[in-house]
Amino acid sequence: MQTGLAVGLGTPVFGALRRERVDEAVETLAQATGQGQVAAAVLHVVQRENSLTRFFGKASDDAMFLLGSISKPISMTALMTLFDRGEFKLKDEVRKFIPQFVGEHRDEVTMQHLLTHVSGLPDQLPENNELRSRHATLSEFVEHAVRTPLQFVPGSKYQYSSMAILLGARVAEVISATDILTLVDRAVLHPLQMQHSAQGLGRFKLENMVPCQIEHAAPEAGGGDPKAKGWDWNSAWWRKFGAPWGGTHASAPDLGKFLGEFLNETGVCLKPETARLMVRNHNAPGLTPRGLAWNVGSSGGSKGCSEITFGHTGSTGTIAWADPATHTICVVLTSLPAGAVQPHPRDVAANAIAASAA
Repeated sequence: MQTGLAVGLGTPVFGALRRERVDEAVETLAQATGQGQVAAAVLHVVQRENSLTRFFGKASDDAMFLLGSISKPISMTALMTLFDRGEFKLKDEVRKFIPQFVGEHRDEVTMQHLLTHVSGLPDQLPENNELRSRHATLSEFVEHAVRTPLQFVPGSKYQYSSMAILLGARVAEVISATDILTLVDRAVLHPLQMQHSAQGLGRFKLENMVPCQIEHAAPEAGGGDPKAKGWDWNSAWWRKFGAPWGGTHASAPDLGKFLGEFLNETGVCLKPETARLMVRNHNAPGLTPRGLAWNVGSSGGSKGCSEITFGHTGSTGTIAWADPATHTICVVLTSLPAGAVQPHPRDVAANAIAASAA
């Protein structure tokens, strides 16, 4: 086991954070890796000009993890750079860009519906495992998503949907005439100098990435079944595939840079007004609050975060959020899938950071 301090505290007090709660977060991850529960983990915290990065187990400070669903706001930020150029409006119907997406209420689905999880599309396709097991292309996933029945009238209910994000990515490809992996790299990762990140593998090799503890994988990733080895989260195919809903790799400090684009409204890849638009609620009263590909409100972060927090989790064992009320960014990346244990060490650590900033 190794633990390391990548960026020092500098003083006994880390900004306005209560040191004992930061120590609690560090100790949580040190124990989890020391006891063998978690193979690798990184904690990255930023508060204004201060930052702290700690790595544990088999990780280094720049270790690249499979982010899972934190990929969604990253890939949809690439889409929103096209919004900044006036290439589409949130009220545009998806069929404007994907003409075959019609019939049985599909004509009513707007771009905003896709990004706020109220489109009626399912999270995963019924034929998900079959598509993954034969290494289907992203275009094949799109073809199936376009044909899959909507589960409710668009805008009437909330249902978390990876397939909605897939269609958002397809719209980005149509508008930009660029594949989503390249677009994410050009529009998000490169401008933000996220040098230890990639949509898919990018310029990196499989061995550069932290493996998931695959025996605890989510059902859509094979659920730990040895027969899914050719297409599970650790497979060369999935790591290279770069699914816009779950296939981004990043280091914790790089993810901190991404959150900073929204927290600090730096305008590096998005206009500040577009960054603000993405992290505010767009859903009607009575529906789960969602920004544009972001979880927003107190549930967007950890216990104790404010109502203006935004963030996301990943089923691969990751969490990332920013709370403008305390100007705090918290990233916890682990190799232990989210469903493996409750409470998960990522959540215990992130809760301690939230409490330290309160």
